[in-house]
Amino acid sequence: MGTWSIWHWLVVLVIVLLVFGTKKLRNLGTDLGGAVRGFKDGMKEASADKPADAAASTVVQSSGHTLEGEVKEKSKA
Repeated sequence: MGTWSIWHWLVVLVIVLLVFGTKKLRNLGTDLGGAVRGFKDGMKEASADKPADAAASTVVQSSGHTLEGEVKEKSKA
């Protein structure tokens, strides 16, 4: 009983289908797919926004208002 054969998985699948029904499982799959799609779209938007954020951070770093800038200033003093 240490390994799971294909027959174990088929029995589990049949039990899940009997308990939840096909309609609930289909809705669950649709919701999960939509969540994954939304996550991927969000990651694409975040990577598209990243170059703009990098340009803004160089402006902030050049003005010396970052934590790294403060540490560098204190170490020079």
